[in-house]
Amino acid sequence: MKTIVHLMRHGEVHNPEGVLYGRLPGYRLSETGRAQARAVAESLADHDISHVFASPLQRAQETATPIAETHGVQISTTDDLIEADNQFEGLKVAVGDGALGKPRHWFKLRDPFTPSWGEPYIQIAHRMLAAANCARDAARGHEAVCVSHQLPVYTLRRFLEGQRLWHDPRVRQCSLASLTSLIYDGDALVDIVYSEPAGASDPRITGA
Repeated sequence: MKTIVHLMRHGEVHNPEGVLYGRLPGYRLSETGRAQARAVAESLADHDISHVFASPLQRAQETATPIAETHGVQISTTDDLIEADNQFEGLKVAVGDGALGKPRHWFKLRDPFTPSWGEPYIQIAHRMLAAANCARDAARGHEAVCVSHQLPVYTLRRFLEGQRLWHDPRVRQCSLASLTSLIYDGDALVDIVYSEPAGASDPRITGA
């Protein structure tokens, strides 16, 4: 029995201050982000989507809405899909700018492999795997969409591919509103397919 779980990154966020917003409330999609969400909904219109799951954060809920409406299903909010916890929330963190240039924050950067500044990669992978398994079980023989965030989606992909979890965030293959599709035969994961229905975006841009 073939089942597909599409892990979707949310669309572009309205973030004029250029901060790392993480789990902070109130960060909505920009107009571009709304267009990206609609573009993905259109690309999935002829797919057999039976379930739509989303992170509780506003940007994920807004991204999931046009997909759910297209297929006449309710959004199931799932905490396991939430953005990674991060001690730099609310701060600017671009290299050479903001918090990373202030010595008082350097201790947070002592261990990039766990990482020391936020939720451990292995914890992210495990909760995302639980969300994917739940979606697979709910949508047996059909397709499900799980709207989450860049780091959680990419961490689960690396985990499933047997890669080390720590990595350079500048080279993540996880564009805004992209799909990382997990293809199952029964319970067995048989393929991972990446696609960008709304186009490519630079992983370094603010708006993640």
